Amino acid sequence: MIIIFYKMRCLLSVFISMFGFFVSYGQYTDQINSNRPGASIGAFSVGKNVVQFEGGSELRTYKHRSYNNSKVNASVFFLSVRYGLLSEKIELTYDGVYQFDKIENLLINTSAKSKRKGFLNNFLGIKYLVYDPFKKERKVNVYSWKANNGFKLRDLIPAVSVTLGGNFILEKESPFPYGNVFDELRPPLFFGIPRNDSVEPRFTGKGILATQSHFFGRWVFVTNFIFNRISSDFPEFSYILTLTHTINEKWSAYIETQNFSSDLYQDQIFRTGAAYLFSDDLQFEATLGSNTKNSPSIFFFNIGASYRLDFHKDVDPEVKLEEKLMKKEERMYMKGAKKAQKADKKRNKKARKKPKND
Repeated sequence: MIIIFYKMRCLLSVFISMFGFFVSYGQYTDQINSNRPGASIGAFSVGKNVVQFEGGSELRTYKHRSYNNSKVNASVFFLSVRYGLLSEKIELTYDGVYQFDKIENLLINTSAKSKRKGFLNNFLGIKYLVYDPFKKERKVNVYSWKANNGFKLRDLIPAVSVTLGGNFILEKESPFPYGNVFDELRPPLFFGIPRNDSVEPRFTGKGILATQSHFFGRWVFVTNFIFNRISSDFPEFSYILTLTHTINEKWSAYIETQNFSSDLYQDQIFRTGAAYLFSDDLQFEATLGSNTKNSPSIFFFNIGASYRLDFHKDVDPEVKLEEKLMKKEERMYMKGAKKAQKADKKRNKKARKKPKND
């Protein structure tokens, strides 16, 4: 627990530092900007007035050695809704994960099977782009391919965003408290002590620090540092590292690792997959993944798609500047008019007070 709170304090310090030292701008892209197929989120928002849906389905198998190799076969469904709110830098996000499964209890002599369903996760939050190193476009050198495509140290400077929000439980009681699909197999007493991990609070906080670097023209490196289930009895710290390579205009591939650390659960998960850009607003993807332990072991296969409704409107900087100058001139004119009106009232008042000659 002490290590978890130490990590939380370090992460919070980073948040404050980022907000204090960076000036931010957003970046809208002509092609869809999806967080899929991996589990990490990019630093950039979808763009002002863009509504984006990212969903998928997954076949997942769990096997727990500590419970006599009891198994869970699950169908998992994902949905994310992202909306560019107010500016290019802000994004409102909903993430939901729903699971149908069949658990096979092998702790008893005769195998017992039961079906369950419920949310693994519901999250609502706001992302803010703190720093965008790509705001100023790099000058193109028409005489050198290397100058345009070679690696430069400034490519390592990432875009940075912060997401803050909360997890909420819609059911009266979560069937998977703290994401534990084997919860019902655990005894009500643990070493003679009553358990307090079978009931998860209906609302807990969550914060994500995301960075995104682009280098060598076709590579993107994303990191996420996540502090989850804040205010619960079992807060969780995790990180995600994602490396994506653009193969050509349509195809990209990625590898990813995710680490979880809490008093209830520690694990390392690896994912790999590919995405296909069908159009500027539609992407398809697939993922394979597994973990490194057997309490439980996890294997999964995921397919999905991302689609956006693009209501974004580009604003010409010159037009924006002209509108700003016109508003400034209008304010100055109104200010001058008020002063002139005030001076006229003053003169009229003095004229009324001046005695008339006989």
